[in-house]
Amino acid sequence: MPGTARHDREMAIQAKRNLSKTTDPVERLRLQCLARGSAGIKGLGRVFRIMDDDNSRTLDFKEFVKGLNDYAVMIDKEEAQEIFRIFDKDGSGTIDFDEFLVTLRPPMSNARKEIIMQAFRKLDKTGDGVITIEDLRGVYNAKHHPKYQNGDWTEDQVFKAFLDNFDSPYDKDGKVTTEEFMNYYAGVSASIDTDVYFIVMMKNAWKL
Repeated sequence: MPGTARHDREMAIQAKRNLSKTTDPVERLRLQCLARGSAGIKGLGRVFRIMDDDNSRTLDFKEFVKGLNDYAVMIDKEEAQEIFRIFDKDGSGTIDFDEFLVTLRPPMSNARKEIIMQAFRKLDKTGDGVITIEDLRGVYNAKHHPKYQNGDWTEDQVFKAFLDNFDSPYDKDGKVTTEEFMNYYAGVSASIDTDVYFIVMMKNAWKL
């Protein structure tokens, strides 16, 4: 992915800088995630998913705080309670973590979402909503990768490393869902000011 690493660094530095200025608890949590780079919010999502033992896709306050602690987010209990209250709209004592992650994602225009989905559909050869190594075979040429050229990696290892970019840093399963892809690019998008530049970058990167 051309340019992504640089954007990641810029975004992380910017997020750390903004952290000292903002008092909004949701924005503070968002910035703490973005300070880890594009995969930051997705990583938090994975932590919550692992904790959701009964697959209810909801978290109570105790699980919510434990998830934040496991992900090493610096947050005090009052701030966590305030965030939890914001998301627990019906006062049931649980929050829907899909809704939570979507809200935590930096906002993106529809034009950006559409180009991200175009890239996803191009990569998802089988059309099953998940990108795997099999999907990449026809779309992504591993033979140009320097580690393939010098014999360090096989083609599959190149594909795996490629998927790891989008996968969560803590639970790499070699599969990338629409949601993970979108979460990743929401992070990249946060570091790019204009829609035009974002769209040009995506078109060049994925030859759309």
